[in-house]
Amino acid sequence: MKAVVINEYGDRSKLQMTNIAIPETADDEVLVEVKATSVNPIDWKLREGYLQEGIPLKFPIVLGWDVAGVITRTGSEVKDFHTGDKVLARPDLTNRGTYAEYTAVKENKLAKLPDNVSFEEAAALPLAGLTAWQGIYDKLKVESGQTVLIQGGAGGVGIIGIQLLKHIGAKVITTASAANTDFLKGLGADQVIDYHTEDFSEILHNVDAVFDTIGGDTLTKSFDIIKPGGRLVTISGQIDEALAKEKQVEAESMWLIPNGEQLTELVNLVSEGVAKVVIDSVHPFSEDGVKAAQEVSESHHAKGKIVIKMAD
Repeated sequence: MKAVVINEYGDRSKLQMTNIAIPETADDEVLVEVKATSVNPIDWKLREGYLQEGIPLKFPIVLGWDVAGVITRTGSEVKDFHTGDKVLARPDLTNRGTYAEYTAVKENKLAKLPDNVSFEEAAALPLAGLTAWQGIYDKLKVESGQTVLIQGGAGGVGIIGIQLLKHIGAKVITTASAANTDFLKGLGADQVIDYHTEDFSEILHNVDAVFDTIGGDTLTKSFDIIKPGGRLVTISGQIDEALAKEKQVEAESMWLIPNGEQLTELVNLVSEGVAKVVIDSVHPFSEDGVKAAQEVSESHHAKGKIVIKMAD
């Protein structure tokens, strides 16, 4: 099968289209013919070598950990999915990712794809969507009526996060550039703070929770605006435990756990029109297409998700 791989860490020039074997599947796995995948920051951060200690993978590495496609083979223990089913998933993080014509996925990571959700929309959903879902429901435990700040509202996690928070009934505040104000209010944000001209820590106080996707000083200053007993979760840094204790904030870093049941609930919200997937751009599955898609992600200026589409 065709796959875009890296054989060493480095810049985008290390991405190469090649032929590798179709993955073998375990008894609890299915083989998915990939129809679309998407780019996440983990893809190019791993390519650059930033994550090699925490995520040691054997070369050649197929990047990509979002998939939408059609099942072509099922393992003997797979019960609820069948050949021909349209599915989406955030597969396990292995060296055989989704920048390929086929990928293997464990049954418990799969969700069935509703007919009114496209492969491109589905491919944009798993990693960012599950991160938002688990941060909001599992970590922050947001309830209706609470006030929540989500840092970086125009990113993949932020866009889904705003919509989930609004669905819960929370008051949603987010940070973004002024150019994205109307867009984010259209998704449900009650207040958008322009991080170029305004300091959120001087504007906000006594919020119930903060979902941080930025890290650094933004993460540190977030503690100043949370009421005692409030919660913070970050996907972009490590928690200063002493600061959290001083501010009386329950805080933790999180890394998403692939979960087919949660992904099913999430894609059903998209199918029902409760949430929508925002796609920044769609690129062809080719060496140049994947390089271009990663370049957009590295720019930090994408509005929504960057999708890679297989040829029809």
